[in-house]
Amino acid sequence: MLQAVPQDLFTPDAKLVVALSGGLDSTVLLHLMVQWRQQHPQASLRALHVHHGLSANADSWAQHCLSLCQQWQITGEVLKVEVDGRAQGIEAAARQARYAAMIAALNPDEILLTAQHQDDQCETLLLALKRGSGPAGLAAMPQRMLLAGHPLVRPLLDCSRQQLEAYAEQWQLCWIEDESNQDTRYDRNFLRQCILPQLQQRWPQFAATVSRSAALCGEQEQLLDELLTEQLAALIQPDGSLVFTSLLTMSEARRNALLRRWVASQGGEMPSRAALSRITHEVMLSREDAQPRLQLGRYEIRRFRQQLWWLPLQPSLRDEVLFWPDQRTAMVLPSGLGCLVTGQQPEIRRPESDEEVSVRFQAQGHFHLLGRSGGREMKKLWQEMNIPPWQRERVPLIYYNQTLICAPGLFVTREGAANAPSGWQAIWKK
Repeated sequence: MLQAVPQDLFTPDAKLVVALSGGLDSTVLLHLMVQWRQQHPQASLRALHVHHGLSANADSWAQHCLSLCQQWQITGEVLKVEVDGRAQGIEAAARQARYAAMIAALNPDEILLTAQHQDDQCETLLLALKRGSGPAGLAAMPQRMLLAGHPLVRPLLDCSRQQLEAYAEQWQLCWIEDESNQDTRYDRNFLRQCILPQLQQRWPQFAATVSRSAALCGEQEQLLDELLTEQLAALIQPDGSLVFTSLLTMSEARRNALLRRWVASQGGEMPSRAALSRITHEVMLSREDAQPRLQLGRYEIRRFRQQLWWLPLQPSLRDEVLFWPDQRTAMVLPSGLGCLVTGQQPEIRRPESDEEVSVRFQAQGHFHLLGRSGGREMKKLWQEMNIPPWQRERVPLIYYNQTLICAPGLFVTREGAANAPSGWQAIWKK
């Protein structure tokens, strides 16, 4: 019978935050933690409920959670999120939005507690098998981990759902039932409703043994981490890029293991074996003058000068034209690129009365830059300035009518040269 959380999970003065959905699992977890706090009065405890807005009952669920917190005399907070499942499916999008909201709501020294249990662990491993995951995926969920720099602990991971139900009945707890949990179109619900009951009827200890297998896979991954940490650290640059030349001389197994850990270090999801093969053959081994890019979910892998880069997908700014009639006011740039402001240094000439000032994000053709002999194609100029291809269309360029004048902080064209002593300066504040 489940009675209490393991005593060695937290220090007596821990600051704990329970992720409270209002369902059976998180209700039991919160009740257990309320009991724990009574034994450790120097600890703090509060709860976060994420309001996804996906159900007609979402408002009543949020109110239920707040009422539960009030009843047990702890602080409860509702976090509203918007879920867009078009790119990755509603399950993954909701999970991502949920964790992002909770992490943003945590104080620096708080520990997030989630209520996944042994049966959840079993489902996670089976889903990993379906995806063809390796040991890292089959390791499923660890009891402790770091999430965006915050400790995340799963105190119930060794408990079965049957134990949670017995505990809830013993304490006469009330919880909500999410109607979407019955929808077997979702993979996890299909396993929970249709597959696992039969497996556990045939093999009553199935969930427990699967959990042990996950733990063993986790140990193997930890050992690999320890063996590869030093080598990976030597390949990863301060900007997060990965020097890949030495990977091409390694065995496929070692190369893939290092690539997986690099992707994980950038916050990416574990790539499949097929994705790793594409990284090698379509990105690293593409021809020298190519600009390969491989999309993985909401990110892409790019190559520049024998380095791999893990980048979020960004909207194209090629066709953006922003007019800047009054340079005394700041020009706010799109896509989080900051703004342009005016400085006093006379770097570029003032526009003529018939010249319209605009900001654009692409330039094509042959240009003469101040301080350089001769002209060059724009592509060659970007290469000489060591600007990667994906950044070239995110650099603000100042035009007078159709004439390129400057890229703030990077160059001034011959046509933009200041007429001493008059002139002005464009400063890019990122």
